[in-house]
Amino acid sequence: MHSQIPSESVRILSPPDIVQARTTARRMAAGIGFGIADQIRLATAVSELTRNVLQYAGIGVCSFEDASDGTQIRLRATVEDNGPGILDIGMAMKDGFSTSHGLGAGLPGTRRLMDVFYIESVPGLTRIIITLERERLLESSK
Repeated sequence: MHSQIPSESVRILSPPDIVQARTTARRMAAGIGFGIADQIRLATAVSELTRNVLQYAGIGVCSFEDASDGTQIRLRATVEDNGPGILDIGMAMKDGFSTSHGLGAGLPGTRRLMDVFYIESVPGLTRIIITLERERLLESSK
């Protein structure tokens, strides 16, 4: 039986916290059985979302939860801030749209990287939940 890794959170206050959130994402993903490519996908998505927290809200939190079950390994990351919110989520999810003169690839790119992507945003709270999931490989008996 697989024992779940406890939840972890990283406060996002400055650029080094982005690195810590990335590192935590990779470590937890490796710990529950995700391969290198999936670890990198998750770390990339977490980097993008936590960078957005610093850029648009100033501070926030990134929480990780092992949501695995008997058939799937699943790691969920929730990124929250209490900033101004995203005025138009529909526009923000379009490739090329940016309010900061960037490439506009962040949120739509993150959605493409993840298996599950959920966003809600109002002034004072933006919450994005991303999940990476894979079928659990059956361990062969020796």
